[in-house]
Amino acid sequence: MSEQGLDMSSSYPRLPLAEVLDFREGPGILAKDFVSEGTPLIRLSGTKVGSDLLEGCNYLDPDVVDRRWSQFRLAEGDVLLSTSASLGEVAVVKSSGVGAVPYTGLIRFRPAGSGIAAEFIEYALRSSDFKAQIEAMGVGSVMKHFGPSHLRQMYITVPPVADQRAIAEVLGALDDKIAAGDEVVRRCDELASTYFRAMLRGKDGQTVPLSDLARFVNGGAYTKGASGSGKVVVRIAELNSGIGGSTVYSDREVEIDQTVLPGDLLFAWSGSLTVHRWFRDPAIVNQHIFKVIPDRGSPMWLVNQALRAKLDDFKATAADKATTMGHIQRRHLDELVRIPGPSDIAAFDAAMSGLWSRALAAEQESLRLAATRDALLPALMSGRLTIRDAERLVSDVT
Repeated sequence: MSEQGLDMSSSYPRLPLAEVLDFREGPGILAKDFVSEGTPLIRLSGTKVGSDLLEGCNYLDPDVVDRRWSQFRLAEGDVLLSTSASLGEVAVVKSSGVGAVPYTGLIRFRPAGSGIAAEFIEYALRSSDFKAQIEAMGVGSVMKHFGPSHLRQMYITVPPVADQRAIAEVLGALDDKIAAGDEVVRRCDELASTYFRAMLRGKDGQTVPLSDLARFVNGGAYTKGASGSGKVVVRIAELNSGIGGSTVYSDREVEIDQTVLPGDLLFAWSGSLTVHRWFRDPAIVNQHIFKVIPDRGSPMWLVNQALRAKLDDFKATAADKATTMGHIQRRHLDELVRIPGPSDIAAFDAAMSGLWSRALAAEQESLRLAATRDALLPALMSGRLTIRDAERLVSDVT
């Protein structure tokens, strides 16, 4: 059977992508064209799951954009696809991204005609069939990438437009619920930070070594000889981008102090220097990451806030190191940090612990909803699952 025509695994036709989608890669723009404010230049970080599209963006002079790159301006509903580093990240342009420009390495998609619904494009690009083609087409030994020339050789499954809209509506309901959960997490964490700052203004605040509040247990070199099954080995990549095609799995049994459980705190002390609340299944902590274990009766929320309060200092320390990857050393954990006094810690403990637990529950719920969405997508794209049955399943989980 030729590539074009009916996919034997689906009841829907499989058509050349270039026949149904209009796509354009963002321009290559030099750093000298960046300005402090103006038209956003969307970067890869904005397309990562759970990110705001404008996260990590640079800015361009609007007049220069009008003269040189106006044809690249984004419209609401456009779909972006990453073509390097994290291959195949998909993001939909919301109102905040209208008029922005995607950087090179991001490709913008729109319908090429009436044969495809705009709201369906996101799910077509997320489908397992399309992702398999990305993996097959990607070139490069160190960092795989692909471009418009590869897209012209790719195919997507195209149901009738009415079915496309129905699929997008069913899966969109799950995405809306996930987005609502992400907002709950954001608000809980923001409120917790606000409470913490308020507590620091109390009369009986204290200054203590960070290491007095918790034990910092370094992960191990667990990617070597990994079996490919079992628990996720948490590297910095998993903290920053989630579980993906390059994630390592291992059956190795490790000590509890190097096993991360939902609700545990992780601190990447090398590279990006970030703090994360783990919300996924139990996993193994790899090297360059501390599992942060509250000590001497310190509540988790206090350790989290104190560590975050030191992050800027730690990042400055790491940036000063003449190495290929900035990092801190264990002695830096003995640096002093300001924390609330005992009376404020006790007074706010219930509220702060509640915010931590609520955010964790929302993260876990979003993870479950995303798994449901990802399981429904191939079944709907193949026609094996009817829209009505999918609607009933979504109703049960939302």
